[in-house]
Amino acid sequence: MTDLEIFCDERTGKPSLDLPKIFGIHLFLLGLACFGFSAFHVTGLYGPRIWVFDPYGLTGKVQYVNPVWGVEGFDPFVPGGITSHHIAASTLGILASLFHLSVRPPQLLYKGLRMGNIETFLSSSITAVFFYSFCCCWNYVVWFGNYPDRIIWSHSLSMGSGILPTINILKSWCWATFYDYIGNNLAKGGLFRAGSMDSGDGIAIGWLGHPIFRDKKGRELFVRRMPTFFETFLVVLVDGDGIVRADFYGGELNGVSYSDHATVKKYARRAQLGENFELDRATLKSDGVFRSSPRGWFTFGHASFALLLFFGHIWHGARTLFKDVFAGIDPDLDAQVEVGTSKKIGNPTTRRQVV
Repeated sequence: MTDLEIFCDERTGKPSLDLPKIFGIHLFLLGLACFGFSAFHVTGLYGPRIWVFDPYGLTGKVQYVNPVWGVEGFDPFVPGGITSHHIAASTLGILASLFHLSVRPPQLLYKGLRMGNIETFLSSSITAVFFYSFCCCWNYVVWFGNYPDRIIWSHSLSMGSGILPTINILKSWCWATFYDYIGNNLAKGGLFRAGSMDSGDGIAIGWLGHPIFRDKKGRELFVRRMPTFFETFLVVLVDGDGIVRADFYGGELNGVSYSDHATVKKYARRAQLGENFELDRATLKSDGVFRSSPRGWFTFGHASFALLLFFGHIWHGARTLFKDVFAGIDPDLDAQVEVGTSKKIGNPTTRRQVV
């Protein structure tokens, strides 16, 4: 071990760990691996290339992917963003690693962050892991989440079955209302009813419109939404008494009014789940049971581990920074017990006067 300076203290010659330099080496190797993946593996310059799906997630093929450096690189349907993001991240990592390998931390920073304690680096490494876990959660909830997942599959299945031969659902503004539907809730299906979401309530093929409920005096009524973890829920119309009348605006039932009890009750129950949609249950033989998609499981798992690692980072960081406090050591104790500073050791009231 003495042949490796990184494991040997130059002053004493004893084995030791140069933790800042070890961090720089690991960051450099990580940057090289990231750059190699993007510049060679993904682009096909010297590698197998990657699998790329079609926009509807149905078919795909192995192909090379060139980097995209514009704003379109943030579009999840543009695979060139994978290449450009990895090249940018690896370049930043390599530059940062060279900095850490060539520049030594100042003494104040070294002592303040307890860089000589290996638990400090444990806490720092946990930071990187929980950060990427939170990124995965965010991407799968917002960017690649259940909502666009349902849109893509409903569109592709509808087109394949001939239900909607001419309408492009992805470009229809009304599908923004699909956010306001309980069937797209990550938690609605539960953790142990995982599977295709379209196998539950069916293929979404159209928006019926937003229902408005009024009583006989013309007062607008609001349907109480079903809470996520309820299987059934009473139809509760706030301020509702007398004859209830339902009107629609937007969607396929725009301007249509119903006043018969059965129809109003049907749409009131649908309103518990959010916006009203026309769903095809025959094509996939959907059973009406809400499910949590595999992406829902992915998000839940990464969120759980990210929170666990986050609190682990806080715990180990606090143990390192406040080790003396946890051990019951007074920060001013050194001055009290230093030999020669006081006439009576440990008694600060007998401090010697400096001549």
